Amino acid sequence: MLTLIARRCVVVLPTLLIVSILVFGMQKLLPGDPILAMAGEDRDPQTIAYLQEKYRFNDPLPVQYFAWIKQVLSGDFGESVRTGVPVGELILQKLPVTIQLAAFAMVVALAIGVPAGVISAVRKGTITDYSINVAALSGLSIPNFWLGILLIMVVSVYWQLLPSSGYVSPLEDPWQNIRTMIMPAVVLGTGLAGVLMRHTRSAMLGVLRSDYVRTARAKGLNEKTVILRHALRNALVPIITLSTLLFGELLAGAVLTEQIFTIPGFGKLIVDAVFTRDYAVVQGVVLCTAVGFILLNLLADILYILVNPRLRDAS
Repeated sequence: MLTLIARRCVVVLPTLLIVSILVFGMQKLLPGDPILAMAGEDRDPQTIAYLQEKYRFNDPLPVQYFAWIKQVLSGDFGESVRTGVPVGELILQKLPVTIQLAAFAMVVALAIGVPAGVISAVRKGTITDYSINVAALSGLSIPNFWLGILLIMVVSVYWQLLPSSGYVSPLEDPWQNIRTMIMPAVVLGTGLAGVLMRHTRSAMLGVLRSDYVRTARAKGLNEKTVILRHALRNALVPIITLSTLLFGELLAGAVLTEQIFTIPGFGKLIVDAVFTRDYAVVQGVVLCTAVGFILLNLLADILYILVNPRLRDAS
């Protein structure tokens, strides 16, 4: 088992290197000149020359990259051009917000997707199965921005049950924090619930046809025990790893939802940075998001090895 985990860890290192090169290179392709944006409206030649020297824009790209990655490895992501705040500090401020939103969305997705997948598999070919599949496809097909606007109109404007936007720290008001997170979590979680439902259904159908499930039924165990203790326990093995990967997608893909509900997380931070050409912030946020997704992918591989005895025995 340790050998397999070590192999996964070794693969991560070159992947991180490639990701850092792509993040640095793609930033150079963004429209606009950051030096001109920093120089202001006057664009004094001396100021432009000073900024080019300060940020190494006169150096070749490989020299710029190695200078940047050296800073990153030391924990220095640079400073925001717009606010002058260190990028690392901004990331530490915004990352907990996005993590909380992603965690709430995963709770919604798991609470809906896994039970729906089990019921759909157990009642395969019935009207219940077809209805759940239609609901899952609807959740996958509805755009997040449309569902978010619809919820704001119905829940906030018409029913006046939840705040339409904004964010309150759980340290200030835990209950208000939960209220502001419910609708964004539902918007993100419904789409993932459809993915989890389809995978749970597929895994359950495979397990329900296995010999040990037939043996459990032959022993006279009631159907509830067979499904929950024997079938679901084994069907959840791929769902655990899938959930880890979906959590990584939430960290990277909550941009529209955070914009709609005015949540000050990673998504809103990077959108604001792109509009203001704050390239140091863009690089820092994208790099941290990519590294987080890679590490979650590694965690998914490790979890799969830990919960699957056959892989442990193979090592």
